[in-house]
Amino acid sequence: MSEEEQNKAAIRKLFEAMNDGDVKTILDTYADDGYLHTMGRTLVSGKYTKEQIAGAAGHIFAIFPKGIKFQIIDMTAEGNRVAVEATSLGEHVSGKTYANEYHFLARFRHGKIVSFKEYMDTELATEILCGGQRPAA
Repeated sequence: MSEEEQNKAAIRKLFEAMNDGDVKTILDTYADDGYLHTMGRTLVSGKYTKEQIAGAAGHIFAIFPKGIKFQIIDMTAEGNRVAVEATSLGEHVSGKTYANEYHFLARFRHGKIVSFKEYMDTELATEILCGGQRPAA
């Protein structure tokens, strides 16, 4: 199997783990120095280490008590990079439906994610995930 196919398989495994609320498997897809970088200027934006991802993952599943499901629409891989187009759907604890659209860019080293950039509809994230609150100017 090529490096690209192995990396795409790792992304599928990550998304399955996110759908199952399997924090251990989520963390296992990251290198020890790997990080998630949620783009934008929201309360949930920022760069998160593997340790911070571990703490945040449990919180995400708590605010979606019925779960949140991610669906991969398409993937493209080249070398150590995988680009992913995806959607999510879940019922937030507020009762609001959270249905976002994403682009992710993952960079791998030795089969583990070292960088996972998340681009999404930040207005929707602010409205539902952040309760309309925005970071201080």
